[in-house]
Amino acid sequence: MTTVSTPAAHRLTAIHPAGTRALLVELPNLPAVLALAARLAESPLPGQLDALSAAATVLVKFDSPNAARAATPVLANLDLGTAPEETGKLVEIAVHYDGADLAEVATLTGLSPEAVVAAHTGQTWRAAFGGFAPGFAYLLGENPALQVPRRSTPRTSVPAGAVALAGDYSAVYPRQSPGGWQLIGRTDAVLWSLDRSDPALIRPQDRVRFVPARPSMDLHPAAAEPDAGTATGAPATPTETGGLLVVHAGLQSLIQDLGRPGLGELGVSAAGAVDPSAARQANRLVGNQAGDAVIENLMGSLALTAESDQVLAVTGARTTLHITPSDPDRSERSPAQDAPFALLAGETLTLGPATEGLRCYLGVRGGIAAEPVMGSRSTDLMSGIGPDPLAAGLRIPVGPARGAHVVGAPEPATLRPAPASGVATLRITPGPRDDWFGPAGMDVLTGQNWRVGAASNRIGVRLELDDGGTPVPRIRDGELASEGVVWGALQVPPSGLPVLFLADHPVTGGYPVIAAVVPEDLGAAAQLPPGTRVRFALIDSPTSTPQGTRS
Repeated sequence: MTTVSTPAAHRLTAIHPAGTRALLVELPNLPAVLALAARLAESPLPGQLDALSAAATVLVKFDSPNAARAATPVLANLDLGTAPEETGKLVEIAVHYDGADLAEVATLTGLSPEAVVAAHTGQTWRAAFGGFAPGFAYLLGENPALQVPRRSTPRTSVPAGAVALAGDYSAVYPRQSPGGWQLIGRTDAVLWSLDRSDPALIRPQDRVRFVPARPSMDLHPAAAEPDAGTATGAPATPTETGGLLVVHAGLQSLIQDLGRPGLGELGVSAAGAVDPSAARQANRLVGNQAGDAVIENLMGSLALTAESDQVLAVTGARTTLHITPSDPDRSERSPAQDAPFALLAGETLTLGPATEGLRCYLGVRGGIAAEPVMGSRSTDLMSGIGPDPLAAGLRIPVGPARGAHVVGAPEPATLRPAPASGVATLRITPGPRDDWFGPAGMDVLTGQNWRVGAASNRIGVRLELDDGGTPVPRIRDGELASEGVVWGALQVPPSGLPVLFLADHPVTGGYPVIAAVVPEDLGAAAQLPPGTRVRFALIDSPTSTPQGTRS
């Protein structure tokens, strides 16, 4: 797919491919964005999974490359009409103006810190659209006095309740998360709670007034409600099939299925297993449906005891499996990976440390029976939605086997073998914002090795320079308005060090995306341990093999 310009009469500026299964539609203004979003919500295109509005774009995701290609001419000739009128409610938020970047914002705007606070509280802000995280609303002000750029390097952790500025917008971070906005204060208001009938405190078209908090003032009524955003989706009531008891959870063990797509407008990412092929294989081997919940374990060292007879399979990263019986007269055994095996009542399965790859997947016949949250059993670390991470002493309920699915036969591993060169290759397609970097920037991205950074997680792979490497240069200055991003996007902040978004990525981002890793390589990307050398290869389609690639 290539960028398509559209006639002015249709009010679309351009259509850019965003990976192989999404289109980024540029529009001239916010009313046009809202009109297109309303049209797509009323009459979805064939294969449409999600449509995510932003300041001047709508990101439309599809279930296949063919659906994305077919949608391009349809969008280019679409009569947008007008968006329905929405007035919204007035929300008042009390703020403690003691943010880490308040002095920097004062310098950037030429105002004193007191004048910054006065400008922030002296206007009404309009929630233009949502995104980034559940409950995160982009608030557009009435005057440009507080226009400031994002930080050159985003923080790896911004606290919940942080009040921030970036570009034309202000926002409140609903929960702890990465972020590159300038922090000017904090609030006790709860922006997102699944205990409320409407989880989001601020929705698009609402009006927001910020007021300075007094030390003795009561919380905003909405802030007095419990924050369910970080403690939802506890395991369900035990079933008749028994369950598994966590003896040791390892570094990180999460319940995951194939995610909750289609909720981007609420700021909810799809989440799900970051190596879907390994998760599907684990389910297939034990006779489950592909979307049943499994355990995603980081780097091994997980130990589970069966409360009743179970059928398990472990896939993904390479590890050793060891079963210890409760009866000392019975023999210990070591089942193989990528094959089903029995774990009898009282027996304990232990996964050794991962020796190759990063994430193991454990499937159990019947599936993990955690309580679904917003249609999925996945744990979303970015949003705090879904079951809590596993911990020692937790009982994991297992559902009954459904249908006539039989236990599978041993299969080859889905883990991509380590290349002989010692450098993993990930295939990419350009855009949607490769024009911010030009041919020279793309040459830097693809012409050198990168290293996987230690700060990488399910949100994204943070890339660092390899020996002799150089950051990706830009040919355009200024700020890019926040817009929707896809799983696999390579976002490049001003530091020039790309971040590869994974399953828990924010649904919108404010740094330009130079390229996207093809979906067929995302499982391999999620299995790269810190320190691994990576090289990006530009291709035309996911079936292409770039010249010089070695497996």
